[in-house]
Amino acid sequence: MRIGHGYDVHRLVEGRRLILGGVDIPWEKGLLGHSDADVLLHALMDAMLGAAALGDIGQHFPDNDERYAGADSMQLLHAVRDLLDREGYELVNADCTILAQRPKLMPHIPQMRQNIAQTLKTEIGRISVKATTEEGLGFTGDGSGIAAHAVVLIEKK
Repeated sequence: MRIGHGYDVHRLVEGRRLILGGVDIPWEKGLLGHSDADVLLHALMDAMLGAAALGDIGQHFPDNDERYAGADSMQLLHAVRDLLDREGYELVNADCTILAQRPKLMPHIPQMRQNIAQTLKTEIGRISVKATTEEGLGFTGDGSGIAAHAVVLIEKK
């Protein structure tokens, strides 16, 4: 068994969609990034890759590669799952936390969990997604950005 941790952050800006866990969340701002900037999935992919000692998403999907401009992070998660599968690993569980002052994410979490479980071909009970504010502190608290942490446990098949 191996443990991995992932972290990602993106700036909030006007004129972009807010996508978290593959869910398009109606809001006045979205996350700025080369791909769809889904911080939750980026943290999760980094945790999975890290657990298997396979680098990080920047190595596999570089932001200077036009193939990934506007990329759907659910598709990138699918590719990471396939990579771990080829290396002989499977996900035991994932525990993810989104740090955002606004918008309120609770109503969207069940769909995020479903999207992730479906893409990783695992049971929804193995996928935890939580959201928290930072009480108005820091860049997430002042609404400048959104961050996410993910911890995963993988094992050899």
